[in-house]
Amino acid sequence: MHGFTITSREALPEIDGTAIEGVHEKSGARLLFLQNDDNNKSFAIGFRTPPRDDTGVFHILEHSVLCGSDRFPVKEPFVDLLKSSMQTFLNAMTFADKTLYPVASTNEQDLFNLMDVYLDAVFHPNIYNKRQIFEQEGWHYELTDDGGLVYNGVVYNEMKGALSDANDVLYDKIQALLFPGTCYAFESGGTPEAIPTLTYENYLDEHRRHYRTDNSYIILYGNLDIDRALAFLDERYLTPIADEQRERDDARAAEGLEALVPREIEADASQRFVSMPQLSDRCGGSRDDSLTVAVPDGFNLPARVAHVRQTMDTAPENACAACGYVIGTASERVRSMAAEILLDALFGSNEAPLKRALLDAGVAHDVRTYVSDALANPFALVQLQMPAEGAGERLCDLLAEEVRKLVGGNFDRELVEAAISHAEFHMREHDFGMSDGVAYAVLSLSGWLYDDSAATANLRYEKEFAELRELLADGYFEQLAVELFCENGQVASAEIVPTPGHSNDEARERLAEKAQTLTDDDRARIAAEVELLRELQEAPDSPEAQATLPRLSVADIDDAPEEPRVDLDWKTPITCVRHSVQTRGIAYAYRYFDLDGVPFEDLPYVSVLSNVLGKLDTARHTAAELDTLAQGKLGNMTFFSDVFERKGAIGQVCPKFVVSASALSKNAQWLSRLPREVMLETDFASETSRAKILDVLKQRKIVIEHAFSNSGHSCASARLKSYYTQAGVVREQLGNVGFYRFLCELIEQYDERADDLAENLERVAGLVFCDDRCTVSFAGSDADYDAFWLSGPGCNRKSDGETRLVIPESKVLNEAFVVPSDVCYVATGWDRRLLDVPYSGTWSVASRALSYDYLWNEVRVKGGAYGVGFQSLRSGNMRFYSYRDPHLDDTLARFDAASDWLSSFEPSQEALEGFIVATVAGIDAPVKPRELVRRQMGDFFTLHKPEERTERRREVIATTAADVRELAGAVRAATDKRAICVFGNREILQGAKADLKIIPLVG
Repeated sequence: MHGFTITSREALPEIDGTAIEGVHEKSGARLLFLQNDDNNKSFAIGFRTPPRDDTGVFHILEHSVLCGSDRFPVKEPFVDLLKSSMQTFLNAMTFADKTLYPVASTNEQDLFNLMDVYLDAVFHPNIYNKRQIFEQEGWHYELTDDGGLVYNGVVYNEMKGALSDANDVLYDKIQALLFPGTCYAFESGGTPEAIPTLTYENYLDEHRRHYRTDNSYIILYGNLDIDRALAFLDERYLTPIADEQRERDDARAAEGLEALVPREIEADASQRFVSMPQLSDRCGGSRDDSLTVAVPDGFNLPARVAHVRQTMDTAPENACAACGYVIGTASERVRSMAAEILLDALFGSNEAPLKRALLDAGVAHDVRTYVSDALANPFALVQLQMPAEGAGERLCDLLAEEVRKLVGGNFDRELVEAAISHAEFHMREHDFGMSDGVAYAVLSLSGWLYDDSAATANLRYEKEFAELRELLADGYFEQLAVELFCENGQVASAEIVPTPGHSNDEARERLAEKAQTLTDDDRARIAAEVELLRELQEAPDSPEAQATLPRLSVADIDDAPEEPRVDLDWKTPITCVRHSVQTRGIAYAYRYFDLDGVPFEDLPYVSVLSNVLGKLDTARHTAAELDTLAQGKLGNMTFFSDVFERKGAIGQVCPKFVVSASALSKNAQWLSRLPREVMLETDFASETSRAKILDVLKQRKIVIEHAFSNSGHSCASARLKSYYTQAGVVREQLGNVGFYRFLCELIEQYDERADDLAENLERVAGLVFCDDRCTVSFAGSDADYDAFWLSGPGCNRKSDGETRLVIPESKVLNEAFVVPSDVCYVATGWDRRLLDVPYSGTWSVASRALSYDYLWNEVRVKGGAYGVGFQSLRSGNMRFYSYRDPHLDDTLARFDAASDWLSSFEPSQEALEGFIVATVAGIDAPVKPRELVRRQMGDFFTLHKPEERTERRREVIATTAADVRELAGAVRAATDKRAICVFGNREILQGAKADLKIIPLVG
C-alpha cells in the first residue's frame, strides 16, 4: 500500500480504536497508525539519537532543523506555523536517546501542511547552507563593551537556566552513575560547559548519521484519510529520500569513508566508569575522577556506586539528594508499571509508609519519587529535598532497612490496591496535558525504540491492570520492593551540596583565557560573524520564500464547535451549575466557597488550609486511612484557592476556596462523603497534626522556591499584577511572594505559633465552609449526579452573612527578586481597563502577531531568551514576559519598542489571515472535560455569557490590519507606566540600568 507493508492490525481498546503497524519497504521507515474517531489528529516522526557527549548536539539540531528547509526556505517555518496554522500542538522534543517532532490539528488539510513542513525540515534542513543557524540556536561568541567575550545562543541560554536547577543536576548525576559508558551518562540537552565545544562540522555529521529514513519512526493518529497520508509520505518524502541517502552512502563508500550508521543504544556497556578514589589521589587527580576500565564477561560489578557529593553554586534551600534504582528493561512493561504503583503506595503522600518513616526520622523536609521510563532501562528515583546532614549518604541503607521492616510484617496490600486504582483512573481519564495523539507517540517510542515488536506495548493497560491485581494477591509487590531496594544490582546515590558564591564557572574561565589570546583580527572576525548573524536575523523573508509555505485562509475555518450546555439547578440543596460535558464514565464535582467572609489579613491561612486538608487525621479516619480511601475511591481530591474578576469591573474581585474531586461512576457517592469529612472533621490541634502541618509547610516552601527559579515569568507576572489591580493584591496574599514571606516567617516561628495556627485554621474553616457561601459545579451522568446529592455534600451550616474582606489598594513597587538562577524572567505591563480601553477579539490577533513575529525575533532569536510573549486578556491584564532570558535592559527596551512595531503593522493579506486562522484555532481547540468544566465556571463567576465566546471569535475573523494598528496606543500607554517585575540572577540584576529595587528572595 503506497510502498508500505502492513505487518499487523489489531484492536486497541485503550484508545477506542485500532493499531496498524507497517514498514516502508524502500526507505525502512517504521509506521504506526492509531486509528480512531478523534478529530484532533496528529503526526509525529522520531529518530533514535543517543548522544556520546554533553554538547547537546541533538537538542541543538532539534531547534535548528525547524529554521528553514529546501522546500520552505524561510527563516522560521516553525514560527510561521505557530502564526498561521490551526495546530493544536506544534513542538519538538529531545529525550535522552531520541528526538521527536509531533504536530496535531483538527483540520486534516492543516495536518498535511504541518507534515509537509516538518518532514522537509528534518530531512532537508537549511543547516548545510547557513552556518548562522548553528550559531543562533547553539552557540557563538560575542564581544562585550569592556573587551571581554560571552557566549550566546538559544540552547546555550536554555540549558543555563535548566541546569540552574539543582534537581535537574541531581537527576543527571544519578542517571550518569547508573549507566556509565552509555548514552545515558550524558546530558542530552547539553551543558553550558560543553555546548561551546561543539563544532559546526560535528553538528552536521550527527544530522547526516541519525536523520535517516531507516532510523525513523512515524506515528499517525486519529480520524484521518490513511490512504492519502501513506501516498503523501511515500511519494513526497520516503521514496525520493531513500534514493538520495543511498546515493550519498555509495559516494562515501567509493571515497573509502566509513558509512554513517546511526549509533545503537547501549544500555549495558562492556566498559564501565568505576570510581577509584585512592588511585586517583596517587595519580594527582580528584577523588571525584573516574577511570574507564574494561569489565570482563561474568565479572560482577559492585552492587552500588559509591555515593557522590557534587557542589553547586546555589541557595542552601536547593540542597537535595537521591538514590536511583534500575527497575529492569523497557520490555518489562508490567514490572515498570508495578514499580510506579509501588512508589505511589510507599511514598505518594506524607502518610505513605516509607515517606512517613523518613519524615518522622527528620531525614529531609520532603521526599519525592518517580519512575523515569523513557529509556532502555527504566529506573526509580527517591529524592530528598533539604536533607539532614549525612542523610544523602545513608539514604540507600535507610530505604533498604525500612523496606525489610515493612515486608517483614506491615506491608499493606490494601494501600497498593488503592494505588493501582489511582493509576488506572488516570489512564482512563486520558488527560495528558497535550493532544492524545502526541502523548501516545511519546509513550509508543518509549518501548518501540528498543524493540520493533513493542510499538503498542506502552499504550496497553487493560490486561496489565488485571494482571497486577492478580500479582498483588500472590505477594509480587512485596518481592518487588525487596528486589528494588534491598537486592538491586544497579543502584546509585548522589547529593547536591550548595556552596553559594563559590562558583566553578569553567565557561567564564575559558572565555577569559580566550579573550586574552584574541588578536585584532580575531576580534574583527567575531564582530563580523555576529554582524552577519544579525543581518540574517533581521532580513525579512522574500515574498517568494513566504509563498512556499502551505497556508489555510479564513475561508478554510470551519464553523465554531458547539459548546456543551450549562444549566443552573435551583432544586438542589446548594446552588449547582450542571455541565453537559461528555466525561467518559468519570464524574467531576467542584465546590466553590466565597471568601468574602474572611478578613484580608487571614487569607494566608486560607492557603495553609488548602495545603493541609486531606493530610491530617479526621474524627473518623487517620491521615493514612484517609489517604488510602482517597487513592482507592477517587481520581483526585484537591483543595485550592482561585480569584475571579467580574466582567468590566476592576474592583469586583471574587476569591473562592475550591474543593475538587473526581471519581469513576461506580464511586460517585464518594465525591460527597470524603471531601465533606475532610472539610468539617479535620483535626488541626493534636500533637500529631502539629508535626504533620510543619512537614506540609516546609514542602510547600520548597515548591514555591522551585517556581521562583524555574517558572519565574509566571511569578513575575503575578507579582506585577498586584502593582495595579486588587485581584493581583489578593492573589499575592494567597500565594507567590506575599504568601511565601508569610510561610517563611511561620516556619521560623513555628514552635511559638503552632497553637495559634491550629486555632486560626479552625476559625477560617468555619468562615469558609458554609452552604450559603457555596456553589457546586458538577459534570457526569444523571446517575452520578443523583448519587452525589444522595450522599449529602452539604456542610449543614450557614454563615453569619458578614463581609470581612477589605482589599488594600495596589501600588507599583518595581522589584527585582534575586533567586538561584543563571538567567532572568522579566515582566512588564498594565491593566487595559485602567486605560479605558475596551476588549475585543482583535487583541488576540495582536497578541499572536507580537509574540510570534516581533518579540520572537527580537528577544528570542537576537537576544537568546528561551521564551517570550505578550498577552492581553479579556480580564484586562496586559503583560510582556520573557523566559530564561540572559538580558534585562535589552529585553525591556524591546518591550518598549513593541508599540512602534504594532503601529506600523502592515502584513500581507496571507500573513494577516494566518494570524487570524491560528487565533481561531486557539479558541476552537478541543479541551479535556476537567478543563472545560473549569473554563465554564470561570465564565459563570465573571458574568461572561457563553455567546460571548462566539462573538469574540467573529471579531477575530473580522480583524483588519488597521484594527491591530489601533491597539498600538494602548500598548504604548501600558509600557509607559513602567511597572516592572523581574526574578533572576543577582549579577544580571545588579548590572542592569533599570530602576528596580533589588531584593534577595531565596538563599
